[in-house]
Amino acid sequence: MDLELAVRSRRTHKVFGPEPVDRATLEELFDLARWAPNHNLTNPWRFHVLGPQARAALEEAAEADKPGSGVKLRRAPTLIVLAAVRESDPSQDRDDLLATAMAGYVVLLGAHARGLASYWRTLALLGTPAGRAAISLPEDQEPVGLLHLGQPRQPQIVPERAPVEHVVRFLD
Repeated sequence: MDLELAVRSRRTHKVFGPEPVDRATLEELFDLARWAPNHNLTNPWRFHVLGPQARAALEEAAEADKPGSGVKLRRAPTLIVLAAVRESDPSQDRDDLLATAMAGYVVLLGAHARGLASYWRTLALLGTPAGRAAISLPEDQEPVGLLHLGQPRQPQIVPERAPVEHVVRFLD
């Protein structure tokens, strides 16, 4: 798939088929994500693929936090917590956080190029003690997002976007 087509046609999906994404495909996506730009080549991104026990623990924490919210975690057959390793340098931590978000987008584009559906969430629960405990997130990692992956069950409509002149300023 051409890069421009991938960027313009990737959509958020919330209706997935039941089959999880196979490990080999996930490893391909994570290998691709390693090429995201990051200052000082710190490779700060960590991908935590949730198995059945971790997923159940996160669903339980979500329900305890906000009844009814655990159902959103059941949308996709494959869930990946994206986290950034934190160091003691606030400037490097910011660079690493943003680089991790870019690595997450690389995973989403790579999944789309392989015909997979995806959904990115910044789940606040992941930063709470209960959410961190549910997935055994190490203390030196900051949760960045939750990636939902699977086979699409319906086509997505491409929404209108703001014209480029609404988001760009050229400065002298």
